[in-house]
Amino acid sequence: MSDTFQYNRLNRDDAALLLVDHQSGLISLVQDFSPGEFKNNVLATAACGDYFGLPTILTTSFEDGPNGPLVPELKETFPNAPYIARPGNINAWDNEEFVKAIKATGKKQLIIAGVVTEVCVAFPALSAREEGYEVFVVTDASGTFNTVTRDAAWYRMQQAGVQMMSWFAMACELHRDWRNDIEGLGQLFSNHIPNYRNLMTSYFAKASS
Repeated sequence: MSDTFQYNRLNRDDAALLLVDHQSGLISLVQDFSPGEFKNNVLATAACGDYFGLPTILTTSFEDGPNGPLVPELKETFPNAPYIARPGNINAWDNEEFVKAIKATGKKQLIIAGVVTEVCVAFPALSAREEGYEVFVVTDASGTFNTVTRDAAWYRMQQAGVQMMSWFAMACELHRDWRNDIEGLGQLFSNHIPNYRNLMTSYFAKASS
């Protein structure tokens, strides 16, 4: 077995969440997930950021144009988060205010989700890797035109050392141990995974018996 691999887990004390270009116009381009599924995944990712107290940065691109405004639920979840409305930068990393906000968090792990995957996610992810950050992309909260372009973007990022994970895996890796908070995380999962309510109903029934 190779001894070169190092499993660097997400650390809630050293991670920041970047939500990039989840805008009303751009989201209409997402075809690799159904609309309802994708919105649920995005809101679940945001809920994880809120639950774990991750420094969160919101950014949009050319929102006065066809890309449209930020999805309102994200602003509602993070009313005090840095909100960078980029006037035209396609790669968010080209915006000085965005990078300044990231550096101000002092975190070395960046969790990124956005629309579209091969541009709004891949470009800043690659830029962050170039600057030495550990980067984790939330695959099911990032969407694009089809699975062909999505897979190409995933491969490109993986070659640069970006780690791919679902929002559920992100939550579990940040949480580490169920004993840290059974009911809180269970409620979060139940809110976004309907079948998970069955597990929690069973748990509460057993706990009260």
